[in-house]
Amino acid sequence: MTRLSSAFSKPHPALVCFITAGDGDTAANLDALVEGGADVIELGMPFTDPMADGPAIQAANLRSLGAGTKTADVLLIANEFRDRHPDVPLVLMGYANPMVHRGAEWFAAECKGCGVDGVICVDIPPEEDQELGPTLRAQGIAPIRLSTPTTDAARLPAVLEGSGGFLYYVSVAGITGKQQAAIESIEANVSRIKQSTELPVAVGFGVRTPEQARDIARVADGVVVGSALVELVGEFGKDAPAKLKELTSALAQAVRTAR
Repeated sequence: MTRLSSAFSKPHPALVCFITAGDGDTAANLDALVEGGADVIELGMPFTDPMADGPAIQAANLRSLGAGTKTADVLLIANEFRDRHPDVPLVLMGYANPMVHRGAEWFAAECKGCGVDGVICVDIPPEEDQELGPTLRAQGIAPIRLSTPTTDAARLPAVLEGSGGFLYYVSVAGITGKQQAAIESIEANVSRIKQSTELPVAVGFGVRTPEQARDIARVADGVVVGSALVELVGEFGKDAPAKLKELTSALAQAVRTAR
């Protein structure tokens, strides 16, 4: 089994935690997420125009870029994380430009060498899979796709084709961190998606509290939390690891007792 499949094969839904690379002491922050109980780590690649992200992650991108973070730095963070945590799945999440600027083959090979398990590229649609998907799959790295409330039955097969790892269900038609869909809507859409795929379905966008995470964990295979964690990094700086571990522990407890 791969690290991702193992994470989604546990007796409880997976807790997926996101922070932005280069924002604060990323190594310490990542370690805090793992210590708190994160099952999967999403590491954001900073970008100048993060179109799908709300104010918290936009600000984290600016802090990271302002500190001089480059793609090479993100890959180094990933490589060092893999050395410290050989069994924890690591997913890079970001936008096409940093991923394909030097060529998709280069990026995929670097990801493989750093122990990356999956890649979420927000702005490459399924119709343009050839830009990155084949090179990732050739290296054994899962191209993780996004589905939204507007992904209807006609489009869902295109989203699923070539996907790997898990399907990321974006619960709202908007940006990260600003709002959350009603649990009834999430349950209905997750159920609909699962009729068409055996991939685990993880739900994100707008999940901020253990109570929200618990509700989603009752109906999904995983829960993704990002903005709430990123805000802690921005607010507490060098003291963020303790705060991240505290919130992650509460989220993990909620997810693991949801059913």
